[in-house]
Amino acid sequence: MNTTLVINSKGGSGKTTITTTLASYFAAGGVPTAIMDYDLQGSSLNWLRIRDPLAPKIFGANAAPQKMGLRSLGRHVPEDTRQLIIDAPAGASGLLLQDMLSRAKCIVIPVQPSAIDIHATANFVRDLLLRGNIRQRNIRLAVVANRVRKASPVYQPLERFLASLGLTIITKLNDSEVFIKAAETGVGVFEMDASVAFAEREQFQPLIEWVDVDYRARTANTVIELPRVAMAGRTQSDLVRTLPPRPAPPPRAAAARPAPPPQAPAQPKSQLPAWLSRLSQRLVE
Repeated sequence: MNTTLVINSKGGSGKTTITTTLASYFAAGGVPTAIMDYDLQGSSLNWLRIRDPLAPKIFGANAAPQKMGLRSLGRHVPEDTRQLIIDAPAGASGLLLQDMLSRAKCIVIPVQPSAIDIHATANFVRDLLLRGNIRQRNIRLAVVANRVRKASPVYQPLERFLASLGLTIITKLNDSEVFIKAAETGVGVFEMDASVAFAEREQFQPLIEWVDVDYRARTANTVIELPRVAMAGRTQSDLVRTLPPRPAPPPRAAAARPAPPPQAPAQPKSQLPAWLSRLSQRLVE
């Protein structure tokens, strides 16, 4: 099971949007998926409740702290779950934060483009990295710029801080009505028509690939190639059957014709003297 913790100490950063979009993507791909909601408001669970019953199944687990500090009885997820997305509450600390971190294999931190949010996020990232279990367990960490309204240098201080830690903002999600519409209808942008949510899909794709460590290997294996025939070191073109050239027919013998009879040699004409010829002519007359 790959467990992704979506968390930020600052409220309103868009944790539920990230959680539901990730979960719907994996579920639509046929991956057994579950959402574990630690927030008392239960926004992710409310999203699941309005989801179409015919949509790809996503299991919902309620892990919000109960009264008197008792743990919720709904914290279990199916054993065949392969992608678990945890929606964390704002301001989580102490044992609650420790409990969520103990489950996580990767952490996604959404941040909005405001000076207050960026400052709070920088402090939160610093506090997370100071925890020994983050480094010891090699928990991966990514920051997502959420609800970006326009290209702005507002993220530059956070990017410089992350760069000093060897981290980057993995992607930026625009402040789009498509995400709002998806949240209101219980779907994810990858389940919406591509013509409607094309830009939002493109923006979210880097986060999908980062969370799903086997993404490239799996998609590479699904590339359809034309079959190639090979036999005893021969390629497909070598195996194409060709007919041997036909032998040239022998030349036809000319039809036998009777040989012409031999002709007698021509007799040379006698040449008479001119006076004798005139005399013969007169005698004839």
